[in-house]
Amino acid sequence: SYDFSLHGKQNGSLKICSKSIIFEPDDAVKPILKILLKDCKGIGAVEETGHNPFIESKPACILIETKQIYLIKEENVVAPYKYERGEKKVTFQLEVPGKTEDVVQILLQLHRASCLDKQGDQTAMVSKIKQISINHNFFQHVTENPHMECVAEMVSPLVTNAGHVCITDCNLYFQPMNSYPDLVVQIGLHSVRRIYKRRHGLRPLGLEVFCTENDLCSDIYLKFYSTKERDELYYYIATFLENHIAECTAESYMLQWQRGHISNYQYLLHLNNLADRSVNDLSQYPVFPWVISDYSSTQMDLLNPASFRDLSKPIGALNTERLERLLERYRDMPETRFMYGSHYSSPGYVLFYLVRVAPEHMLCLQNGRFDQADRMFNSVGETWKNCLEGGTDFKELIPEFYGSDSSFLKNLLGLNLGRRQGGGRVENVELPPWASDPDDFLEKMRLALESQYVSEHLHEWIDLIFGYKQRGSEAVAAHNGKIDKRRLDPDQKIAMLTQILEFGQTPRQLFVTPHPQRITPRFHNLSATPSLSSSDNSDLSSPSMESFEDLTEESKKMAWSNMNKLALQSRHKIHKEAVTGIAVTLSGDSIFSTSQDSTLKMFSKENGLQRSMSFSNMALSSCLMLPDDKIVVCSSWDNNVYFYSIAYGRRQDTLMGHDDAVSHICWRDDKLYTASWDSTVKIWKCVADDISSNKRTQFDLLAEFEHEAGVNTLDLSPAGTLLATGTKEGTLTLWDIANPLPLNQLTCHSGKIHKVAFSPDSRHVLSVGEDSCLVVTDVQTGMLLATVHAEQEQRCFCWDGNTVLSGGMSGDLSVWDLLSSKVIHKIPAHSGAVTCMWMNEQCSTIITGGVDKQIILWKPEY
Repeated sequence: SYDFSLHGKQNGSLKICSKSIIFEPDDAVKPILKILLKDCKGIGAVEETGHNPFIESKPACILIETKQIYLIKEENVVAPYKYERGEKKVTFQLEVPGKTEDVVQILLQLHRASCLDKQGDQTAMVSKIKQISINHNFFQHVTENPHMECVAEMVSPLVTNAGHVCITDCNLYFQPMNSYPDLVVQIGLHSVRRIYKRRHGLRPLGLEVFCTENDLCSDIYLKFYSTKERDELYYYIATFLENHIAECTAESYMLQWQRGHISNYQYLLHLNNLADRSVNDLSQYPVFPWVISDYSSTQMDLLNPASFRDLSKPIGALNTERLERLLERYRDMPETRFMYGSHYSSPGYVLFYLVRVAPEHMLCLQNGRFDQADRMFNSVGETWKNCLEGGTDFKELIPEFYGSDSSFLKNLLGLNLGRRQGGGRVENVELPPWASDPDDFLEKMRLALESQYVSEHLHEWIDLIFGYKQRGSEAVAAHNGKIDKRRLDPDQKIAMLTQILEFGQTPRQLFVTPHPQRITPRFHNLSATPSLSSSDNSDLSSPSMESFEDLTEESKKMAWSNMNKLALQSRHKIHKEAVTGIAVTLSGDSIFSTSQDSTLKMFSKENGLQRSMSFSNMALSSCLMLPDDKIVVCSSWDNNVYFYSIAYGRRQDTLMGHDDAVSHICWRDDKLYTASWDSTVKIWKCVADDISSNKRTQFDLLAEFEHEAGVNTLDLSPAGTLLATGTKEGTLTLWDIANPLPLNQLTCHSGKIHKVAFSPDSRHVLSVGEDSCLVVTDVQTGMLLATVHAEQEQRCFCWDGNTVLSGGMSGDLSVWDLLSSKVIHKIPAHSGAVTCMWMNEQCSTIITGGVDKQIILWKPEY
């Protein structure tokens, strides 16, 4: 309770903040009191009058002497603050008298901090005062084990709430020091969907956690006192979630957007999230573009380009006359120069748009006052006009303009926002003639954002805000304003933080090269039309042959008969260690390769290296492409199989199927075959469509084939009924898929088997091993039909049942005729062992990978 002579005694809650004391009475009609600590002249404890001489009197009340008191929300009405100036005395009596002295000591420390000259010293002193230990009674389960605990702050617009963070093996807890808004905030780790590291006040201290599919509002935003603590918590949650949530990168979202899997609105929200923009931080609120330029017509024409704003230019460069004036001023400025006097997003601009739904935030930011009535958000058209013509107004929009809640356009709270010069009161926002009401306005804004024109040009705006035109010479060329980054001492940093609160903060840069355009239906149709006159042999899989000739045995025979005329097309060094696997899309446009350097690379002849993905820090051993060119499957030495979505640009799923390295994989008819050094081959149910459609895949184990040694390689017969496996000890085993017992088992090599493969007619199996032998085995009888001793160890091969193309330890490719057991031709290829080989179905394109980290593309010339 408190006693203030003008208001009498009141019950309520006392809140001690870093720079003020706030008393909120239980009676909502009575005003909230706010006393700035810097205005206090005295803080102390008032002793209770002792009636009993045998009992020592105790401090029971806190006496505050101040020169000014703010009165907020009197009569429970949101309105500009009232204040009472002059010498005032206020007493607070706590429910627990024993805490009085502790509270007085905290207030005295905070008061001393508020009186320090330098803001950096103030901040440092306040952070030392905040101390709290978590109450483990809040744990959800008795068996929970705390992993780490530390002090932190919960961030919300204009307020940070100090408290204690604790993470256990199944929950994240935040216990606020002042028990507000709850005694404890609990988030189950299983419910977390995404987590983002954040810059908060220019420092890497923030962490934001999302548990729902709502991309705009997070469940908690925490600010830590050290980056190390923030990162430790982040990695603990990320490790926990590794197999529960999908990876979220700018590239993966870009690919989804490009292919139309997510809308323009969703993509912009994702980019804002990745660039540290959060609705909990008004200095980094999500930024969205103005896309419509016509606010005067009675009908909106989304097919007319003139209806839209030029998305390739920042707001400040849209009006050429104003731009000339700004450039003239810029050229006359001393160093350090700036282009625009204000930012495109700042707390003031955000609350300008949201004043009708967040009036208390506006009053807090503007020292208890609303803006002048004529400067309020009165009209969409007027605001756009001022952004085009005003000397200091360059603001973009916020996500609410493309959302579904139109309340920010209506004065539903009945706020007294003043009268304009014409005499009219500030009420609802005036809408363009083409909108019948606020809901219709938002619906048409959403249609505009998702329109053909915006879809084709949005990448240009992304270049300015999140991309390569955000800074440097490209920013200057695009007339894109920015603040120079310099080394700042602590006091300069505090001053910069204050400036950011006024000016706004540039998003984190997400792209350093030009952002690709969206593949819209119009463009897609053009690019999908095959060129009938094209006879370009550079296409990997000869589209003309695929499209207009039957894939007959004759065409394959022709390719194999010309295998000795193999011509090198191009060399590419994109890995840091030996290449272990190659997979190619049906069109031949994209090549994927795995390597002992632990990466999966995506590559094309036309554009070079396009993507690099790493799933763990261990080697990848092989890769294959699922049908429809949507998923690349990679096996790893870390015992896992990874499914990478080409469209989404991220790891889609993980199969943790073995107890040792996965050495090789095959896929056929919704079944995945995995070979491992744990001496097993396993068959899993693996529905390609389910994985491609972004569903969580249930990998059911259908069969398991036991071996006496680690399995190094496997192959499926063309009909998919037989399986051949080769072990580290040289044993070849033939299996019937329907029965996990071996049909035939023979030790045909004296060392490790590198590769096995069925002939096209499934009658024979060829194997190569460490013993430098090529061995042909009869599938029906299990007999060795031929053993060919090579001059050197062969590591990989392709064959048609008679002719073999193999890669050896020296790096040469050899063409063998098995009937004569001789090498017909040798082709110099790699500078070290040839480790893997891929051949298309027509046998017209070959790709090899080697220990020399190179990928080489070949074609038979005929």
